[in-house]
Amino acid sequence: MTSTPPTALLAGMDAALVDLDGTLVDTLGDFAEALGRMLADLGLPAIDPQAIERMVGKGSEHLLLSVLNHVLGLAGQAPAAIDIEALYPRAWERYQHHYLAINGQYARVYPGAIEGLAALRAAGLRLACLTNKPTAFARPLLRAKGLAGYFDQVFGGDAFERKKPDPLPLIRACEALGSAPARTLMVGDSSNDAQAARAAGCPVVLVSYGYNHGRPVREVDADGYVDALSELAPAA
Repeated sequence: MTSTPPTALLAGMDAALVDLDGTLVDTLGDFAEALGRMLADLGLPAIDPQAIERMVGKGSEHLLLSVLNHVLGLAGQAPAAIDIEALYPRAWERYQHHYLAINGQYARVYPGAIEGLAALRAAGLRLACLTNKPTAFARPLLRAKGLAGYFDQVFGGDAFERKKPDPLPLIRACEALGSAPARTLMVGDSSNDAQAARAAGCPVVLVSYGYNHGRPVREVDADGYVDALSELAPAA
């Protein structure tokens, strides 16, 4: 797909909404560790991190249900024969407990992420972190990785009634920042971000290295693509 040069997209923008997992921070290690501990608590088989990567991006609830269905299938137990709804509360409690305990310890900030955030701030844009990750997970992670200071607002997946790819979180985040969607750049890593941006009327840039459900990101309809957020800097 053709795309607009990243720095050109900043012209005329008043604000930017930036995704977290797969865009700013590689959190696959955190997911794998917390999910592994949760599955052990439940007496269920472990899951390969590569399988987890394809499940990330639609919120922790979706991730947890996907993992439970996956591991029950590996164990030779048809998910339909297991009352996952009854299992879910215990799984969620254990997952939340373990994730909060290790949040950020097995994660790394992507190369160029800090430079990209600095470039957005230098361009005079107001910034919000807009993620499907629960707010209670997102805020500590941003602090632990030295990213919190770049953002005026942080909105997790539980901040609004619906999550990306629904456009509602983007529309509400724009309202909070006092910016029109057409003048608010969405920066993300997946079709969730792009679909939400298109529906909300926001231009969108996608990074090439994140979690896009196993699909090449340049196949997703977006206004631009970058291999590192530092490409948003004018000198890049």
